Amino acid sequence: MSQKSFLSLAISAALAGGLVHVGAAQAQEAQLQPTIEVTASRVAQTVDASLADVSIITRADIEKTSAPDLIEVLRLQAGVDVARLGGAGFQTGVFLRGTNSNHVLVLIDGVRVASSNTGAFAWENLPLDAVERIEIVRGPRASYWGSDAVGGVIQIFTRKLDGAHLAASVGSYGSADGSLGYGMQTDSWGVSAQAGGRHVDGFSASNVLAGPYVYNPDDNPMQNHNQVAQGWYKLGTQTLSASALRSVGTQSFDNGAFGPGISHTLDQAVGVNLEGAITPDWQHRLALGTTRTNIDTPAFGSAYRSTREQLSWTNDFAIAANQHLVAGFDSVHDRGRSLDTFGGATQYDKTRDNTGVFAGWRAQADALDGEVSGRYDHNSDFGGEFSGSIAGGYKLIDGLRLTASYGTAFSAPTLSQLYSPGYGGYYAGNPLLDPERSRTGEIGVEWNADSANRLEAHAFTTRIRDLIDFSGGAKFQAININHAAIDGLELRHAWHAGAYSWTNTLTLQDARNDDTDTQLLRRPKQKFNSVFDAQLGEAFSAGAEFVYAGRADDFGGSRLGAYAIFNLRASYIVNPQWRIGARLENLGDKRYQLAYGYNTPGRSGYLTVSWSPGK
Repeated sequence: MSQKSFLSLAISAALAGGLVHVGAAQAQEAQLQPTIEVTASRVAQTVDASLADVSIITRADIEKTSAPDLIEVLRLQAGVDVARLGGAGFQTGVFLRGTNSNHVLVLIDGVRVASSNTGAFAWENLPLDAVERIEIVRGPRASYWGSDAVGGVIQIFTRKLDGAHLAASVGSYGSADGSLGYGMQTDSWGVSAQAGGRHVDGFSASNVLAGPYVYNPDDNPMQNHNQVAQGWYKLGTQTLSASALRSVGTQSFDNGAFGPGISHTLDQAVGVNLEGAITPDWQHRLALGTTRTNIDTPAFGSAYRSTREQLSWTNDFAIAANQHLVAGFDSVHDRGRSLDTFGGATQYDKTRDNTGVFAGWRAQADALDGEVSGRYDHNSDFGGEFSGSIAGGYKLIDGLRLTASYGTAFSAPTLSQLYSPGYGGYYAGNPLLDPERSRTGEIGVEWNADSANRLEAHAFTTRIRDLIDFSGGAKFQAININHAAIDGLELRHAWHAGAYSWTNTLTLQDARNDDTDTQLLRRPKQKFNSVFDAQLGEAFSAGAEFVYAGRADDFGGSRLGAYAIFNLRASYIVNPQWRIGARLENLGDKRYQLAYGYNTPGRSGYLTVSWSPGK
């Protein structure tokens, strides 16, 4: 019996036994309780007070999944679609509410981390064990955050350790990873640092459908090394803090008859913040950040360099007991370069600056609350742009609330979309591109039916003018689509009773090119997730995940078939310091594709052991 089969069978038996003998824990506690979030309006407020559609993924939620990477966590969320070109470590796109992958603003500890070249974040390089909490804000937030927040904002907070921490995991496809960290916290200061690594032997990323210039049957291994650190110190009413993330990876990929190729990546983000109360009614946050993204692919003779420096100042004024004014500014300097390492030439080397000022007013009176916000940005390449939003909420009765919002957003073309030479001329940029502009309307209802049930429904419609798409001509050059439309409905249900919890999310969306009446790529029209958990006392929990996605279109007229997969998971707390997690993915060994011609994992299993004596 192979290592993969033996491990899968062992975990399957453990999980099945757990489901028979134990009950489950709250799988989505954040859906039932008002967890603090800070991204929707750039200042702290509880989820139940926010007028945006927000989901929180806590560290406890992440640990329950025993997932090997972030993709398995995100794909369970309503309105989130993922596309990956192979297995672990391969290029991954995250689509929020049907918008493009570079239409979601990604922040790590408040720092913008998307590449200046592509405008997208390398999700595949983020170490999951370093994540403390993830906040997903759906809908346009450009009136607060500016360009890129067309589909929403995803903010990731890294862990602040209190004591030692050690974790190790092994699994299918030769997967092995681990992390080691230590932190100290007092009333006035704290430090935390963690280092980790991952190695996966992998499987062949592509199949024959990818074509002879891509497909190669050899396995594609990956490895990654990462470090995260945080420190903070209280200075009277102010807190000075700093955070850093560094991730270095090597990924093998299929290169047709030339055999496997290699890409080397670097992702780095550093932030420094000063925040606190200036007066009893005035809170502020001054933030300075820098990011760097490098990609080197010797087989293609290409290298990309991306840097970003950013400064922001956010102020929250309590102008009355039930009214707040949020105002501030952002300044971002981007630089992107593309290098031909074969000939030693620079294909492009561009810089760009964007400065924005914003303000928002929110108020609450009895059962009614509302928010109005606006922002003006000046881009050194495309001039000025205004974006705004208005939202309101009304509590009909205790536990039943209606919300409605309307917002506009924009996104300037990325440097790659403008200037990239492409690959042999395919998927090349276009310097004549115009910025994308959108408008979105949304209505929602939130119902805490009783102490056990919570129901949410959000219907939205988005219209995008000049959407950028790689569909021009025979070589798929970047072009503007005159009109794109996205209509959707998201339903979420969370149930909790005693030792059991059950959450369900249904996403219905129609993302289309209105000019040609065709679907936008890699965005299925239907998606359904169901997660059931059970827990016995404080020690043992077990659960199951069901994931379904409908058919979707892909490049060149290809189609991605619908698929359904079933996962099992379990967790055992040996004592307050030791925890064991187990996961069995794709129980039915379903063959499916997230991108045409690229493989996904079959039946696979993972075991994780963690030690945190400070808990």
